[in-house]
Amino acid sequence: MGIEEKLKELARLRELARLGGGEERVKRQHEKGKLTARERLDILLDEGSFQEIDQFVTHRIYDFGLEKRKILGDGVVTGFGTINGRLVFVFSQDFTVFGGTLSLAHAEKIKKIMDMAMRVGAPLIGLNDSGGARIQEGVGSLAGYAEIFLRNTLASGVIPQISAILGPSAGGAVYSPALTDFIFMARGTSYMYITGPDVVKKTTHEDVTHDELGGADVHAEKSGVAHFVYDTEEEVLMNIRKLLEFIPQNNMEDPPRVTPNDDPERRDPELRKIVPDDSNQPYDMKEVIYRVVDNGEFFEVHEHFAPNIIIGFARIDGRPVGIVAQQPMFLAGALDINASVKAARFVRFCDAFNIPIITFEDVPGFLPGVSQEHGGIIKHGAKLLYAYSEATVPKITIITRKSYGGAYCVLGSKQVRADINLAWPTAEIAVMGPEGAVEIIYRRELKEAEDPEALRQKLIQEYKDKFANPYYAASLGYIDDIIDPADTRPWLVKSLRILETKRQSIPPKKHGNIPL
Repeated sequence: MGIEEKLKELARLRELARLGGGEERVKRQHEKGKLTARERLDILLDEGSFQEIDQFVTHRIYDFGLEKRKILGDGVVTGFGTINGRLVFVFSQDFTVFGGTLSLAHAEKIKKIMDMAMRVGAPLIGLNDSGGARIQEGVGSLAGYAEIFLRNTLASGVIPQISAILGPSAGGAVYSPALTDFIFMARGTSYMYITGPDVVKKTTHEDVTHDELGGADVHAEKSGVAHFVYDTEEEVLMNIRKLLEFIPQNNMEDPPRVTPNDDPERRDPELRKIVPDDSNQPYDMKEVIYRVVDNGEFFEVHEHFAPNIIIGFARIDGRPVGIVAQQPMFLAGALDINASVKAARFVRFCDAFNIPIITFEDVPGFLPGVSQEHGGIIKHGAKLLYAYSEATVPKITIITRKSYGGAYCVLGSKQVRADINLAWPTAEIAVMGPEGAVEIIYRRELKEAEDPEALRQKLIQEYKDKFANPYYAASLGYIDDIIDPADTRPWLVKSLRILETKRQSIPPKKHGNIPL
C-alpha cells in the first residue's frame, strides 16, 4: 500500500472517529437538547485552534461482548486549543459512545492531557457528560477515576481547573468536578448526584426526579456545588470563556491585565447616597460594586447560593480583582454557615492565583440560632478566618457601614494582615450593636432605674456616639483612612498600584490544617 492509500485510510479513520457513536445516537443527543462533544469544543475554543490527541484510542475490555464493539476515541475527545489566544487543555466526554462511560482507556486519555496541562502551566477544562464508570470493566474503571482524582488534587492551586456538567454526572464521576475550582451547569439537561433516584427510592423511600435530586438549580441554590448555572449549553461555554479573562494561566503568573478605558480618577458622588441614614435599613451592595469597578462590569460567582455574601471578579484600572462583599438585602448581610464556606473557598482561589482581594464590609456579625450552632458555624466561620489570614495577595478592605464582633476580625481586618483598611464616614465598628451592648453593659443600672426605657435610649445614644463611627478604630491605626465614598474608586486604584510589588509569605510548612 502506497502513501496515497495510507493517507486515504487515515482520513477514513479520522472521519469514523468524528462520527462518535454514529448518526442515530447523535440525533438522539440533539433531541435531548444537548450538543455533541465536538460541537461543544467548537463553541468553547477559538475557531480552528483545537488540536486533538489520542483520537485512535480504544478500550481493552474482553468481556460481555465489548471486545466486538470498539469505537475510536472511546467516549472522550481530548486535546488542546486556545481561548482568546491563550492555551487551554480540554476533554469533552461523548455520550453517544457507550453513554460517555469511563473505561481505563478513557481515563488514560484524560490523565494524559491533565499531565500535559501541569507540565506547561495551562488551564484544564472538562466537559462532563457521562453515565459514570463502565461497569463491564470492573475495578479498572474505578482505578481510572482514582488516578484522575489524584491529578485534580495535585493540580489544585497550580493551574485553574474548570468543569462543565452538560449531562449526567453520577457516582464516582462527581468527584473530579468537585475537586476543580469552578463548576458550570446547564438547566434541564445536566445533573449531579452520588446515588440516583432509583437507589434513593429503594433505600429511603423518597420519590424524586433526576432534576429534583441533582439538577442545576438544586446545586446552584441549595447545595452550593455549582458556581454557575445557565439555561443553555452555549451560555455555559461562552461564560467559561469569560471567566478565563480574569484568571492567570497558572500560579506563577499574574492575572491578565487589559488597557483600561475607565478613568482611574473617576469619582462618584452617588455613592454618598447608597447607605441609608437608618442603620437598620437594607441597601444593595452590588450598586457599590458596579460604581467602583471598571465600566460597571462584575462577573459574579455563586450568585444563587448564600446571597447574604457576594463574590466575583471585576477589573479596577485594568487589573483583575476578586471581590467579597456583604449583601444587606439578605439576612442583613450576617455571616452564616453557607456564606462562610462560599467566601472562604473564593478567597483561597484568589490567593492561589495571585488575584488581589477587595472586601466591602457591612456585617452585623455571625447569624445566631440553634440551627447555625448545631450546624457548626464555629468551624465553618473559622474557614473564612483561616482563608483571609492565610492569603498573601494584596488585600484591601472598605467598611461601608457595620463591622461588628468576630466578623470584624474575619473579614480582612488589619489584624489578619490586610494591607489597606478604609472606612466610609457611615462605618460603625464595635463588638456588637448598640442595643445589645447596652443591655449587657448596663444590665444592673437598667434593672434599678425608675424609667428604664428612657435610660436605655440615653445609653444607646451614648454608645452610638462612641462606636457608631469609624474614628475610634482610626485612632488606634486599625483603619488607615476615613474616605469620602465618592473617592472609593481612586483610592482602590492607588492602593492596587502601590501593592503591585507586595511580597509576603507564611511560615515554611507542608500545609496548614484548615478546619474542614
